Amino acid sequence: MKYAYPCNIVPDEEEGDGFIVTFPDVKGAITGTKTFKESLVLAEDCLLVALCAYVDCGEELPTPSTVGQGQELVAVPPLAAAKLALYSAMRRQGITKGELAERTGFSESAVGKLLIPDRHSHITHITKALDAVGCRLVVEDLAA
Repeated sequence: MKYAYPCNIVPDEEEGDGFIVTFPDVKGAITGTKTFKESLVLAEDCLLVALCAYVDCGEELPTPSTVGQGQELVAVPPLAAAKLALYSAMRRQGITKGELAERTGFSESAVGKLLIPDRHSHITHITKALDAVGCRLVVEDLAA
């Protein structure tokens, strides 16, 4: 799955200036600031924080819809996307942290850190864990 979601950036009519950012597919993801450009920058952080909350609660990550007219596409950082892919694969397959630790040779604590999307981990550890659950990491570039 691609971890890029469409968002709506609309003028903040209540405040009279600034913009509000919402993600139709991601409950609770809302942010905004004074300019459109700043709102788009904050949107990435907002999206990551919201998806981290899904992981913290053990919930299934929402599937991104296609980008509609007037919407902007916002992606989580690549390292976080890799961790979200690992989380989703483990959840789909019913694999526990302990089982992944056995498959990878990592400690259960280290596996737990791999499942925190906004925590830094070495990409080789994430790809080893993805391999252990039968997944491959693919990086794709998109036009801005």
